[in-house]
Parts: sequence; C-alpha cells; structure tokens
Amino acid sequence: MPAAAPGWDPAQYLRHAGDRARPFADLLARVPEPPTRPPAGHPRVADLGCGPGNVTTLLARRWPTARITGYDNSTEMLDKAHVEHEGPTAGGGHLDFVHADVRVWTPEEPYDLIVSNATLQWVPGHVERFADWIAALKPSGAFAFQVPGNFDAPSHRIMRELARSPRWRDRLAGTLRHADAVLTPEAYHERLTSLGCAADVWETTYIHLLQGEDPVLDWVKGTGLRPVLTALADDPEARDGFVAEYGAALREAYPAGPHGTPFPFRRVFAVGRKRG
Repeated sequence: MPAAAPGWDPAQYLRHAGDRARPFADLLARVPEPPTRPPAGHPRVADLGCGPGNVTTLLARRWPTARITGYDNSTEMLDKAHVEHEGPTAGGGHLDFVHADVRVWTPEEPYDLIVSNATLQWVPGHVERFADWIAALKPSGAFAFQVPGNFDAPSHRIMRELARSPRWRDRLAGTLRHADAVLTPEAYHERLTSLGCAADVWETTYIHLLQGEDPVLDWVKGTGLRPVLTALADDPEARDGFVAEYGAALREAYPAGPHGTPFPFRRVFAVGRKRG
C-alpha cells in the first residue's frame, strides 16, 4: 500500500539545525548571480520544501533585495516559518511562505532561482518535474538542489530491513523510501544538460560528530524515520518497540568515540543554469 505522508515535528528537526543547514550553504556557494539584479528589480526566488524556514533565510542573506517564497506541504513546518521568519528583509526584499505540494507545484510566474534543500528525495519521479521548473526560469536563471545520497548507509538500510522483518512488515509495508529515491550524480547531470542547462553536479560526504545519547537515532527521528513514526502514531506501544529495536541496532552500527559519535552522511548537489 502507498505510504502516508509523514508528519513533521519542527522542534525535532531543528535539534540538528546547524549540521542540516551546512549543505544548503555549500549549495548556495555554487549558485550564480540571478539575472535580475538591483537596481533593475528584485530577484524572484522559490524554495521548494522550505520546512520551518530557517535555511530559507540564507537566501535572503545572499540576495537581500530578493522576493523569496518558501513552499511546503507541512502545516506544522509552515506555522513555525510564518511566525519566525516571514516579512520584509533587511535589504528591502520580502520573505513569505505558502502551502504547496512539490509533487504538483507549477510556477505561475518567471523565477530567477528555484532551489530545493533535502526535499526531492520525498518526491517519487522528481526528475520528471524538472522540465516545468526550468521552463519557468528566466534566461540565465538557475535551478539548484541537494538531496541525501545515503540510502545505502547503515542508518537507512537497517531501518528498511527492520520494517521488512516478520514483526513489522504487515504494519510498515511500503512505508519507507528505497535506494532509488535519488539518482546518481551522473544521471542528474544528464537530465539537467538535456533540458538546456549548463550543469554543475557533485557529491560530498560530511562526517557529523554527534553528541548525546543515541545521537544517530535522534537525527533520523527528525527526517528519515518520520514515515515510520507516522504509520505507528496510533499505537504508541508499537512505535516505542520499533524505536527501541532500531536504536539498539544503530548503537552497534555507529559506536560512540572519545569525542562523540561520527555519522558519515553523503549528499548529492546539482546546479543547472538555464542557457540564455
């Protein structure tokens, strides 16, 4: 059966806000300047899957005059974004947030930049959306995104294996994403190039040094484990049982060291600049 849309907890997600924001900052460092620049106008920017808006603010820092809209389908995430980040920006731009489903979102106006941070892995067949998004870019505009490339890592492999085990498979069949949730860097490069973009694609493995008890479990509770937590939300005993079994396996896969728990995390980045 198809997986239910995961419920999101902004507070849990933001517990590792610094480490989660770093890939977006690294992505923005490779994004070219927009075709619309002051004093000619305000660059128009879309952030697909903006979450609680904390990394969307990095766009406003990079382009202070821009009109930026963050799109997300989580009411919980958007509520936090509205309260903490929406409104005029210091450079004369504006930041707002709108409810939208990235799976079907189609631009209704030209954009200088469409960007997405750790969202497209949740969108089956997301490369099929690229053509519509790139078509909406102004000449020399950019489409940029980063996605996790760690679906074969122990954190995700163990989760899938556990969900398929006899104890859980009836409850969790079809709940989790699989290794094909994202493409290879080469495949993204080919798709962007075929759509008329000059493509810049790369990958990086970060070594996050996590602190505290069961830190890898704490990390995935904010993202990858959300579908399981959503599927078992009506049965706290089952939910706690899965988390306990999964947490024990994570402790073995990611042993703590003298300075914390190293957590390797591979990510794939892509910037496509539309040819003018």
